[in-house]
Amino acid sequence: MANEVTLILKKEIAGASLEVEVISPNVFAGKTIDEIESLKLWKGNRQVPIADYFDVSGETGSTAEETKIILEGDLSKAKHIGEGMTAGEILIKGNAGMHTAARMKGGKVTVEGNVDDWTGVEMKGGVLTIFGNARNYLGAAYRGASVGMQGGTIELKGDCGTEAGEWMKNGTITIKGKVGSFAGIHMQGGLIILHNLVAERVGAEMKKGKIIIHGKVEELLPSFKFDDEVASAVIDEEKEIGGPFLKFSGDIAEKGKGEIYLNKEANRHLINA
Repeated sequence: MANEVTLILKKEIAGASLEVEVISPNVFAGKTIDEIESLKLWKGNRQVPIADYFDVSGETGSTAEETKIILEGDLSKAKHIGEGMTAGEILIKGNAGMHTAARMKGGKVTVEGNVDDWTGVEMKGGVLTIFGNARNYLGAAYRGASVGMQGGTIELKGDCGTEAGEWMKNGTITIKGKVGSFAGIHMQGGLIILHNLVAERVGAEMKKGKIIIHGKVEELLPSFKFDDEVASAVIDEEKEIGGPFLKFSGDIAEKGKGEIYLNKEANRHLINA
């Protein structure tokens, strides 16, 4: 069982955001509470110790894998929580700021509130669960990069903004709520499962990968070709997702071989037009 360290936000993060990439099991492991309180955060152009903003208690494990961090308070303006972590666990009892779990390689991050832009960006492994809503670029790539999410799983219980899974190469993103435009844009592999209303241009310029849509799609690009009605979507040799679905392939404009499976009943308008 992992040792737990609890950080309770003791004052509002006013003005510039806090850069808190040191809040990670990889950094905390093996440190005393005094050492954790002394770790530096960036606030604008100056550094401040963790103790300036958080009450810290508990005990760390000797390794990241044996360390769990619990964060309490509104951390909407705290950026980079758990960035690059490889093991251990972070539980955020509130909202989290931009770049949460960015480039995560392993471990588990759970957010009980909402998250901001670039959450799970360029993720390579681990499990990220968000109970609230997400803004834009969930599991995407940073600007100028051509590879987004490469592994791991993201589950979002609420709604999502634009360009979820942009440049995605591997892994799984599941979104229970409504989804903004350009989900899966430039997708190169992996799996995206969408359960609710999906905005326009889903899968734009995708080359590989699968997008499963249980809800209604507002618009499907004409560069996707209708293949057939299928009883289920075959994910791999061991997994299928039950339909029935309308199967489309594309993006033909990119000579893509991606697959989009649309709930048959909710999307009859796309083949009857």
